[in-house]
Amino acid sequence: MPRTVILGVIGSDAHVVGITILEQALSAAGFEVVNLGVQTAQADFVGAAKSHDAEAVLVSSLYGHARQDCEGFHARLAEAGVDVPTYVGGNLAVGQDDFESTREQFREMGFDRVFDAETDPEEAIAALRRDLKITTTEGEQIRVDG
Repeated sequence: MPRTVILGVIGSDAHVVGITILEQALSAAGFEVVNLGVQTAQADFVGAAKSHDAEAVLVSSLYGHARQDCEGFHARLAEAGVDVPTYVGGNLAVGQDDFESTREQFREMGFDRVFDAETDPEEAIAALRRDLKITTTEGEQIRVDG
């Protein structure tokens, strides 16, 4: 049975290319993807994660204001009883020179995985499989059944 993940672009960001590529890659890897699209409110991520019994939430942002858009996100998830791995990726900060510093900021905010805009989707998928403890056999089964 495919694992369900929530995917979307948070806040006022309207960049759609990255999540389209991610949706295709995740679907090809056997995941059931609920794509919330662009300019998605935190509450929509939380509601979708809860209603779809999602196993992970993937947040994208390319316009450099992800810190503001993600402030309080994990508190909202906790209030709703949603306890799943959370990922954030893209161009997360304006003038982002030192990505390790940016990564640390988002980890402190509660994100389990933080990726820059140059990350290959396969790297995120591999991390997702590790975090969800998907075995090779199960991963192969997801691809065959999906």
